Amino acid sequence: MKYFKALTVLFTALFILVAGSSFAGTLDNVKKKGFIQVGVNEGLFGFASPDAKGVWQGLDIDSAKAISCAVFGTPDKLKFIPLSSQTRFTALQAGEVDVLCRNATRNLTRESQLGLNFVTVNYYDGQGFMVPKSLGIKSAKELSGATVCVLQGTTTEQNAADYFKKNGLEWKPVVVESTTAIVQAFASGRCDCLTSDASQLASQRVSTGKPADYIILPEIISKEPLAPAVRHGDDQWYDIVNFAVLAMIQAEEYGITSKNVDAMLKSEDPQIKRFLGVTPGNGAALGIDEKFAYNIIKNVGNYGESFERNVGKSTPLAIERGLNALWTNGGLMYAPPFK
Repeated sequence: MKYFKALTVLFTALFILVAGSSFAGTLDNVKKKGFIQVGVNEGLFGFASPDAKGVWQGLDIDSAKAISCAVFGTPDKLKFIPLSSQTRFTALQAGEVDVLCRNATRNLTRESQLGLNFVTVNYYDGQGFMVPKSLGIKSAKELSGATVCVLQGTTTEQNAADYFKKNGLEWKPVVVESTTAIVQAFASGRCDCLTSDASQLASQRVSTGKPADYIILPEIISKEPLAPAVRHGDDQWYDIVNFAVLAMIQAEEYGITSKNVDAMLKSEDPQIKRFLGVTPGNGAALGIDEKFAYNIIKNVGNYGESFERNVGKSTPLAIERGLNALWTNGGLMYAPPFK
């Protein structure tokens, strides 16, 4: 019986090991096929959406480009696969995509039960509410009795339910299947209010075609740290994706931009020399080119450049840096040492 129990434990451990490593070797796989399959939003202006020429643009797209630069030295070795909120995680689990860059919130159950690992947060967000300006509502606490559009397959419905219950408010959820459909439902008057992450509300307000007709209420009712995700079981791929995102953050802290990165190669600062691969070590540790950070900043830019280009004050979204500022400027963007 003791031998039987020992064998059972051994076979169970082997099963877990094999299952956990079934998608190991992602780096070799993407190099073999010559591109990275990236799960993205079906269309969220500022984060992931095709422009008039069909070229994908956005903050999440820049994260994907950074990963491509880390692996291939160029930002264009990518195949974008639009995924709904219902299919995004199953597509990653099944190996249909190599990485998910799709405004997904990192939380306990997703990491522990879905077989996923989230890397560094590329956008700190929180859930809010948007209403037609014509309603004259100034606060979410005035929404008692409202019909509220929520996106299926997300945590927004539970967050909203918790908020309304906590504040003793009645509400009626209207569950909609896709990002495009929820904007149409809201703009057509199917619901009084739209609730989602504040960044998505800013994008959806622009998507209505009449952004001045809508107002985002001041309440933020949840924490939504949005981050790219990979599968459990491939530590090397996790490290590459993680430090590709972190490289953009660290570059901004160093003051390295897409415009001055070539000049920075001549810096005598030992930290910058290691970061840009002039002094070798970081690339070898990850199993990629020593100039991976240089390639990212040269082709994509630092985090601040990406933020301002896609969602910042000069864009239709006009989003303030807020929590997404560097830690040195009162935000949460902070990279560990590159050494």
